[in-house]
Amino acid sequence: MKTIILHKRLVSILLFTFLMAGTMVNAQTLTIKSSTVTIDGETNVKHDFTTKVTQLNGKMTVTDERPQSLTVEIPVRSIISGEKLMDKKTHETFNASKHPMIQFNMTELDSMQVNADDIAVTITGNLSMGGTTKKVTLKADGKEVSPGVYTFEGALPLKMSEFNMKAPTAMLGAMKTKDQVTVNYKVTFEGPAVQFNLKEYTQIN
Repeated sequence: MKTIILHKRLVSILLFTFLMAGTMVNAQTLTIKSSTVTIDGETNVKHDFTTKVTQLNGKMTVTDERPQSLTVEIPVRSIISGEKLMDKKTHETFNASKHPMIQFNMTELDSMQVNADDIAVTITGNLSMGGTTKKVTLKADGKEVSPGVYTFEGALPLKMSEFNMKAPTAMLGAMKTKDQVTVNYKVTFEGPAVQFNLKEYTQIN
């Protein structure tokens, strides 16, 4: 009887190990190697402004030919405009001393369509900044530059008030930044060559 029980346990362990090994083989991780990210906005005196994100870290996991997870981190103090006063006010708006990191974590793959080297993808995830987390949807146009190298670019409109942040002001309040800004991004992932799903995929709710 003990021999039979031990045999069944051994079979279960071997089966579990086999399944986990298969999952690990299917999962591939791509890392962000370069990025160009700007935050564009306007003021009440019709003065456009642009700040740049000078540091960004992130990775994407691909399983069964589809993005399974995506995480991105941006240090608030890496957002630079070149003007010390504006940078100071920007960092204060994000409350950088208390919340030094902007984070995005993908929660759903909404749709993906691949046409030759072009990849159109829409994902939903949680964006955390200034101490508030909100669900946002990202639409990006991607391209396979070469095996193992992929670029994705897009734009994300945001309202600072939705994250409980007050738009910065200058000139004793005479110049005010408008609530809505646009995050324009282009990121390049590198890692193992990935064969994204060649068929159109749409999440069914």
